[in-house]
Amino acid sequence: MYKAVLGAAALLAFASMGFAQPKAAIDITKAQIDEVLKNAPPKVDQTLRVIDMGDYQLSVAVVHRGPTGQPAGGRGRGAAGGGRAQQANVERCGLSSAPAGAQQSPPGMIAHDDTVETYIVISGSGTLVTGGEIVNGTRSPADSEVTTILNGPSCSGRSYGDIVSRKLNVGDISVIPAGVPHGWADITSEVTYLSVRPDPKKVLQHGYVNPSIK
Repeated sequence: MYKAVLGAAALLAFASMGFAQPKAAIDITKAQIDEVLKNAPPKVDQTLRVIDMGDYQLSVAVVHRGPTGQPAGGRGRGAAGGGRAQQANVERCGLSSAPAGAQQSPPGMIAHDDTVETYIVISGSGTLVTGGEIVNGTRSPADSEVTTILNGPSCSGRSYGDIVSRKLNVGDISVIPAGVPHGWADITSEVTYLSVRPDPKKVLQHGYVNPSIK
């Protein structure tokens, strides 16, 4: 009985440690952000760090987008749509058909099941498009980088419905709720932004640090 009580106490202590909040501030320097951008493939999201905040995780990312109209890059090496082998195992998501007369978004929208995103533009400008519902979209594979490191489970494709477009410039901030499709249009040169992503279900890789700043 005594051993059982000790064992239960040890498990409780271990569980409590797993939900402990950090006791010190976590810094990400501009030099580290610049280093990640220097080594990043074009048009690919780069998570900087995933930080365990106790009851949830917090991801901080930097994203660079080149001019729209160029061949689209994936949102990470695990992004869907990269060839026939991937298409064979594709999982559909979103609506099966668009509502009659619904407004149509540009292609390349994405919605995240659980993660809110806060965009903070640090260079360039572009038109952020949000809203509607994705129709006949593609679900991010469970083992893909999109799901495990970037955004958690996501659905990508074209959205239909109440589409809103707004120009974002340096210093502008946009908060995108979970489940809201979003994407970029009318980027004439480039747009680079930070993305702060709460992870309430802790689906992202625990303790992840971008290889360029480890």
